[in-house]
Amino acid sequence: MRRAHPLAAAVLGGLCLLPLLWPQGAVQGATGIAPLPAHQPRRVVSINLCTDQLAMMMAGPGQLVSVSHLAGDPTYSTMPEAAAAYPANRGLAEEVYLLKPDLVLAGAYSDFATVEMLRRLGIRVEVFPPAASLDEVRAGIAAMGQALGQGARAREMLDGFDQRRAALPDHPGPRPTAATYAADGYVSGARSLAGEIVTAAGFRHLAADLGMEQGGFLPLEALVMARPDLVILGEDIEGAARAEEVLHHPALQKVAGDRGRIEDRDWICGLPSVLDAVERLARLHDPAGTP
Repeated sequence: MRRAHPLAAAVLGGLCLLPLLWPQGAVQGATGIAPLPAHQPRRVVSINLCTDQLAMMMAGPGQLVSVSHLAGDPTYSTMPEAAAAYPANRGLAEEVYLLKPDLVLAGAYSDFATVEMLRRLGIRVEVFPPAASLDEVRAGIAAMGQALGQGARAREMLDGFDQRRAALPDHPGPRPTAATYAADGYVSGARSLAGEIVTAAGFRHLAADLGMEQGGFLPLEALVMARPDLVILGEDIEGAARAEEVLHHPALQKVAGDRGRIEDRDWICGLPSVLDAVERLARLHDPAGTP
């Protein structure tokens, strides 16, 4: 639905790294930040969009010292304003090493060579898999709390997540069909985070009807013939890539309209904000059974 998946986006320069090379005590003395307990990592660097955001939500004062450049891009990130407070990195082993981290947060699709090099240099690297369900969102929050030594913050976040999840409306009876449709005709799988969002909002995912559990590419003609009740598209972006031309095809526009346009950034990572996406989509669901 965007120009490209965040993990494949063009690499941008990381600036403002020099202050992070100061001795830690000098930084704390200048800012008045209290020392972290001994069991908590004190200099954490995140090199993945999803770990960036979870860490910004959960880290203690002065604990997180750098996030990836994607965290500041509002196209992909739900927290670009918060990310502006941190120096950005490009996920390169050399620059991460110079930040002197005692913990690096990475994703399953982070550069393998970077992760292995940092580990060979004796730096602890925690790799977080992408969430494919709401239960896995919970697991990711708990894992981040453990990695950062921020158990109390993680429990508070999980309590809020569970309360919001329990408050989602039930949708008994027949469910209307919804399909996600992205660049090049990509349809998210029934067993994906997007699939779970669609189901939690009270729809039946077209991918499940088509046997596309892991996602795949669906010709526009097949989508139109399937006649889903709702087609969920991404937001329009200026200068869209050629792969997104299908999203502006008259036939698709006739089927989709504007009701199902979404903010993709809430669907990318396993964050509490996935419930925002569920709630917005649920508002398109009519109790009578039609969106």
